[in-house]
Amino acid sequence: MPHIVFKQNNNLKIPSSIDGVSFDFIAKSYNIKNSKRSSEYKIAVTKNNQQFLLTKKNKNDVNMIKYDKTTRISPVSFVKDAMNAYSKLTNANVLFTNTNTSTTHINDQIKTDEQYLKNIEYIVNEFQTNKSIQIEIGFGSGKHILYQAKQNPNVQFFGLEIHTPSIEQLLKQIKIQNIANIIVINYDARLFMEFIKSNSVDSIFVHFPVPWDKKPHRRIYSNEFVNEALRVLKKNATLELRTDSKKYFDYSISLLSNLNSGKIIIDINKDLDIISKYEKRWRKQEKTIYDIVLKCQEEYDIPIQKYNFDFEGEVNFDAFTKSITTKAIVEKDYFIHIENMFDILNQTNSGLIKLTFGNFNRPLNKYIIINNGKASYFQDKPIPTSSNIKAHKHLKKILNND
Repeated sequence: MPHIVFKQNNNLKIPSSIDGVSFDFIAKSYNIKNSKRSSEYKIAVTKNNQQFLLTKKNKNDVNMIKYDKTTRISPVSFVKDAMNAYSKLTNANVLFTNTNTSTTHINDQIKTDEQYLKNIEYIVNEFQTNKSIQIEIGFGSGKHILYQAKQNPNVQFFGLEIHTPSIEQLLKQIKIQNIANIIVINYDARLFMEFIKSNSVDSIFVHFPVPWDKKPHRRIYSNEFVNEALRVLKKNATLELRTDSKKYFDYSISLLSNLNSGKIIIDINKDLDIISKYEKRWRKQEKTIYDIVLKCQEEYDIPIQKYNFDFEGEVNFDAFTKSITTKAIVEKDYFIHIENMFDILNQTNSGLIKLTFGNFNRPLNKYIIINNGKASYFQDKPIPTSSNIKAHKHLKKILNND
């Protein structure tokens, strides 16, 4: 991670700019009640119309400036440019730096990956297709989704995975095999499904999910997930589970047996055209493989949630900082954890609130900026998951002291 360590420097004038980098404001952390954290500063930067934060800390008369991970942007060279601009404007006595951008380049592999590896914001705001859609959740080695994509070139495949090595392996094979109809997404499938249109998907594959025998609440299969799958599936489309876990099989059968509608097909040791190396190993060990196919028999017309994530009214930032603590607010299906607050220097009733909120399985890290009493999200607004919407509504009440 790029950073600069320095001993002495002049104060940064706000606002100021140099070499295409603008410095917009500086905020100093509050000592939140019961918090033992030392003071730190957040420096707001704009580069090529992208706004992000740098963090400045001091220890034993030595300063360090680094990237604020919550406001991550791409490319990282923008961050290095900002740090170098800060150093130049303040005449810092630099002890260490790894912010040299003279040799920075974008690797061809990264360019290739960006064609196929998309973030959830792309799905929410940009993705459109007239093709049939199939989704594989937890694609592992990628053999199944690669095979399906090659056999069905006119189908748009989504591959959902949170295991980074598996993602890298699939992206490499997509390039080698010149496959154009797979979009890879590093995101929790339980939340991803909320952004898929009703009656738009032909198949959902869940092959050999982690059983989570000791933590069943972490399983991909749940009442909420199955209902969301039924919503996005076309009539007669299928949700397919393949597992070597008898406990997962029994659990899923119990879950699916309580549905109001749907057809369940069960197979044991069914032969597929393509299987993974792990399944080959399990078959040699004569391990039982279970298949459960749920066929959707109804059409659902439930619109995707829309929400603007705006704040109304005026926020008394000073009163807010005195009343709030770092204790998390935990509700049934969302949470809010205010981690720190920062007073924007030389501005009235202005500050930053650093928080984590939303879904327990996919928490969102954000800043809320208060500018002369008006609140908004720093950088992009949250994506409209049901958990984020509920957390935001709760945040509005907190900020307005309702």
